[in-house]
Amino acid sequence: MNRKRVIILGSTGSIGTQALDVVRALPDRLEVVGLAAAGSHLDLLERQVREFRPAALAVADPAAAQEMQRRLAGEDLGVFGGAEGLERLAAWPEGDLVLTALVGAAGLSPTLAAIRAGKDIALANKETLVAAGDLVTREARAQGVRLLPVDSEHSALFQCLQGAPAGSLRRLIVTASGGPFRGWTREQLAGAGREQALRHPRWNMGPKVTVDSATLMNKGLEVIEAHWLFDVPVDNIDVVVHPQSAIHSLVEFQDGSMLAQIGPTDMRLPIQYALTYPERPANPFPRLDLVAMGAFTFEQPDREAFPCLKYATQAVTIGGTMPAVVNAANEVAVGAFLDGGLDFLGIPRTIERIMAAHDPVPATALEAVLQADAWARSRARELLGR
Repeated sequence: MNRKRVIILGSTGSIGTQALDVVRALPDRLEVVGLAAAGSHLDLLERQVREFRPAALAVADPAAAQEMQRRLAGEDLGVFGGAEGLERLAAWPEGDLVLTALVGAAGLSPTLAAIRAGKDIALANKETLVAAGDLVTREARAQGVRLLPVDSEHSALFQCLQGAPAGSLRRLIVTASGGPFRGWTREQLAGAGREQALRHPRWNMGPKVTVDSATLMNKGLEVIEAHWLFDVPVDNIDVVVHPQSAIHSLVEFQDGSMLAQIGPTDMRLPIQYALTYPERPANPFPRLDLVAMGAFTFEQPDREAFPCLKYATQAVTIGGTMPAVVNAANEVAVGAFLDGGLDFLGIPRTIERIMAAHDPVPATALEAVLQADAWARSRARELLGR
């Protein structure tokens, strides 16, 4: 059996390190030929290179790329730096599939470079489809490449839709854990702090994604992503809170029947499905004990206490560059909250103000998306005094 050759963009982050767990578990099926990282965890990146022996390495920070060249001077690999280096690695000829797990809008250009090079994409970067869904999906269709979702919710929807006849779908149902502030009122959220926001009840994720879960922005971004991945109108995508996080999402068909994908809260499972699709090889990861799990419950999300969910769905309904602007404003606001320069409710407040100031244009070209992204970041930093 030929091993699938994988390039991992964002190898030192939460998704990247878990993807390498999958590679370790399936050495006869998967081979790492490229690694990339932002440049903030060089010791970990060096260990990854020495263990997996990729053919090429990219580091977004040019100075960090030079440091990695020095550290790995005796290794037989190419080291690329900067945004151009990420794009070069994403299109590396030796790769069959590119896992895009860079955080934020930084993943957009490398993902497009990989698509244009004819690579299948294991997509773990929400912002790529949020900011440029029309552009990315058109490029994927033109190149005949597959967009394989890695997010547990989108992987669940993808799995439930396998073999579904055309026209049989009624709606998609995306589940949410509710995050660390589930059940909190808006008055309580006014005093929510950084450490509380980072205390997710179910998942172990990076800080930005964990705060997005606390604000429910992650569900808004996932609705936008599902709209583009599955070509389903936003009005046919619902969000329900499922605190047990065992049902990762559901689909409802026209006849009233539903299919759900159920599994443990372990990101290695959707990562493996994307990397090995359409196969399902055995692995050593934990299994879900349904009896120990007990009852499954569902609730409506509180869209007034957590307005980020509302703003995201409004953005995709408005269309054009508005989703890119919402995503960029959210990244700046979350960064300010994590740094202690913004209160929790300041995140949705900032997004609302940036949306009100933006006049969207069509997002059919990368330049328009990047310009809108840059404008929103600049405007948000100005608004926040950063």
